[in-house]
This record gives sequence, structure tokens and C-alpha cells, in this order.
Amino acid sequence: VLRLPEGVFAPYTDIPTNVIFFDTSGPTREIWFYEQPLPEGRRKYTKTRPIQFEEFSEFLAWWGARAEGPRAWRVDGPGLIRRDEAGRVVAVNLDLKNPAAKAAEDHRPPAEIVASALAKEREVLALLEELRALVDEGPG
Repeated sequence: VLRLPEGVFAPYTDIPTNVIFFDTSGPTREIWFYEQPLPEGRRKYTKTRPIQFEEFSEFLAWWGARAEGPRAWRVDGPGLIRRDEAGRVVAVNLDLKNPAAKAAEDHRPPAEIVASALAKEREVLALLEELRALVDEGPG
């Protein structure tokens, strides 16, 4: 499963998209996921700034020699498949989050977060004071 970021199919949909690859080598024992990253400085793709083929180079290199990493993980295939009493597949849940992303979450102590927010607020207040001084001086 190749997970594409938000906006790849804009303007038709802004939601992230999964591309599913199948093979006929036998029953599914494991399912690989690869999360395609956005380029540095981009929030999402758009119709006027679409994804470029070159951006798939890491994915294509990974495909030939799959290994788990920050963008790639594998899961047990049968565990994702729900079957009915007759053994027919009735649902497959591929909406799994990247386990490496959990490790990247910000878990700073609350006091550190508050201190950071206060420091930023002080910067904003200082800039506003400068702006007020400039306005009070008037044109000139």
C-alpha cells in the first residue's frame, strides 16, 4: 500500500489516497505500507503544484529491497481481513497509522510547553510595542 499525501488528486479530492498493489504469488501473509512524504516546505499538493515522478525515487528504490523504517512498515495480512461464516472476505481494514509517526509526536513536559508558549508571546508583545512606537511617531 503506497500512502499518498493530501492533495495528490486535487481538485477532485484533498484527502490522502492509498494505492494498492496486488500480486498473484499466493495468499497474502503480510501487507507492506509505505508513506510517501511531502517535499520539505510543502503542506500539500495542489492542481497547480502536483506531485512529480522524481518524488517517487525513494519509494521505487525501497520497493526492490523492502525493509521497515520511518516511512515503511508491515503488518500481518490475515489480521486485517474479516471473513463471514462461509469464509468469504467481507472487509479489509487498510486504515492503519504509521507506527513510527507515534514516536515522532511531541511529548514534552507540560512546563516546557508552557514556557515555550510564554516565550513566543513575549516576542509577539515586543514586536507589537515596536509597531506601536512606530505608529505613535507618525509619518515621517
